[in-house]
Amino acid sequence: MNQLKKEILGNRKSYKFSLLCFRMFSKLKDKLKAWTKKISSGASEEFEEKPKVVEEKKSKVNKSEKITRKKIEKVKEIKVPQKFNIVTQKVEPDLEKLKEQLEEIDSVEDKLEEKKSFFSKLSSKISKVKISEKEFDVYAEELEMLLIENNVALEVAEKIIGKLREEIVEHEFLRKEVEGQINEVLREIIEEILIDPVDLIREIKNKKGPYVILFCGINGTGKTTTIAKIAQQLKKNNLSCVMAAGDTFRAASIEQLKKHGENLGIKVISNDYGADPASVGFDAIAYAKKNLINCVLIDTAGRMHSSKNLLQELEKIVRVTKPDMKIFVGESITGNDSVEQIRSFNFAVGIDGIVLTKADIDEKGGTALSVGYVTKKPILYLGTGQEYDKIEVFDKQKFIGKLGLG
Repeated sequence: MNQLKKEILGNRKSYKFSLLCFRMFSKLKDKLKAWTKKISSGASEEFEEKPKVVEEKKSKVNKSEKITRKKIEKVKEIKVPQKFNIVTQKVEPDLEKLKEQLEEIDSVEDKLEEKKSFFSKLSSKISKVKISEKEFDVYAEELEMLLIENNVALEVAEKIIGKLREEIVEHEFLRKEVEGQINEVLREIIEEILIDPVDLIREIKNKKGPYVILFCGINGTGKTTTIAKIAQQLKKNNLSCVMAAGDTFRAASIEQLKKHGENLGIKVISNDYGADPASVGFDAIAYAKKNLINCVLIDTAGRMHSSKNLLQELEKIVRVTKPDMKIFVGESITGNDSVEQIRSFNFAVGIDGIVLTKADIDEKGGTALSVGYVTKKPILYLGTGQEYDKIEVFDKQKFIGKLGLG
């Protein structure tokens, strides 16, 4: 019964993630599909019109083939002369004559085979296409705009196009397979950009002592709510945790985290507003060690990526708490701005994973590609709403599949 329940829940989660990816890529998927069709059909047109010379040669081959076949038939109709030995009354064939006739048949068949082979090669060339450098440049500009419009950062779009150029320009493809080949190359490029997420639950279970996770990001991305969602995920997997109210700057931030703790039945370690956030994190770790708690979740104040002083403060929190994982929380609808944000935080503290919030209202999906490329770090979760259960473990293959490339 428990196994059946697990399977049903697993299928439901898979369906929810697929639906989420469908929403995220509803625009980009259609546009990519249209683009690949356009470039594949464009490549085909170059070879669609057969040269007149080819048609004439084909006609001659057909005519020659008919004449040759007639010759073979005539040869087959020739009656073999026979000599009669009067004494023995036995039939003896003229072997020399027969040998000449067989050689003539072989010669005719060889010529026919040569002509057939020539036509097969010619036909093969006509059925294949090659995308030229000049032709690709026209489509590349269109693809770049398509990606940028769907929140893919410029440098990431250029990387995708550059790799695509290497794989398809001046390479021969069967006409009917061009679209599939382009899709396959795009899939491989995106698979390379997106890193497979770590199993956070397993990581926490395997560590002796409290596993410390620090959350960072700019203002208003939903860090505190994300912490509460992950706390509930841990609780569902029989892992204990404590939350640290390290945001001692924003008004009501401590009360907000305490309210989440009250709702979930999880302890919150806090101090007064204006207190050193590093000390709050340190106290939470000490409490976890003393009470044999599996995980410490540290909240921090939102700070702009351009503020050097606040990033230095974050560096101090990292030095004091020595977290096992540093998670950047960003919005999936941010687009190109997310690249600069995540690059600054990664440079300051070296992030280990990413959570993208507001994925449920993102129709473009390009931010995931951008942050994955810039950091070379995995996306762990997608936030899909305000409720505690509105969070999905990131599935790279399903994410790519919803682009229409899987």
